[in-house]
Amino acid sequence: MPAATRAAPKHGTVRVLSPSALHSSLEAMVVAHRERGGTEVALAFETAPALVARLAGGELVDIVIAPPKVMDELFASGRANPEGAFQVGRVGVGIVVREGAPLPDISSSEALTSSLLAADAVIHTRASSGIYVAQLLERLGLAAVLRAKTITYHDAQGAFTRLATGTGKEIGFGGITEIRRWANRGLRLAGPLPPDIQNYTAYVAALTADPPNREGAGVFFRFLASADARAICSAHGVVV
Repeated sequence: MPAATRAAPKHGTVRVLSPSALHSSLEAMVVAHRERGGTEVALAFETAPALVARLAGGELVDIVIAPPKVMDELFASGRANPEGAFQVGRVGVGIVVREGAPLPDISSSEALTSSLLAADAVIHTRASSGIYVAQLLERLGLAAVLRAKTITYHDAQGAFTRLATGTGKEIGFGGITEIRRWANRGLRLAGPLPPDIQNYTAYVAALTADPPNREGAGVFFRFLASADARAICSAHGVVV
């Protein structure tokens, strides 16, 4: 095991704030870090747009993960440290339906358009993937047509709960990694967006400007950048 991934037990908890697209990957990394003797790590998840507000409101965090544009805003405001920041990976947008519902035809952007027009409801979040989906619907000329049956939620928890408890022909969108987490909770991944309209959100990790647990955060931060961590990300659907 590389020396950079080893850690003696430390007092205090490392606090990480991240979009939920990396939820499963980070949970697995925390387990692996603990097995290496690392300190405890507490994970908190938030949509990228709301993440900035939480930090601006004074939330104490050691490590923050965010899309590049959001991270640039955190660097500019002095809330995150650009030194050593790195890209964790990328997550594409997937199409999700209720378990047992007919799979929509999403073989092309044209087929997806027809499926959305025939759906009873179109569901997405106001997180990074949802922002892209809203822009995509505008680009495809569907936003106005679908407005009456488009339902948006703050995050995947709300959107996917609504989708899993629906009774009609509903189609949802979300990060592929998040959809996979709901595989045994009433949802099914229909597939990724067609290649010509797919979008990948990148996620960058950085230490905050003044980590409360600087030593423990430094150790976990180095682990996040390791080959072992990249393998964990890849196993959970993150493109590294």
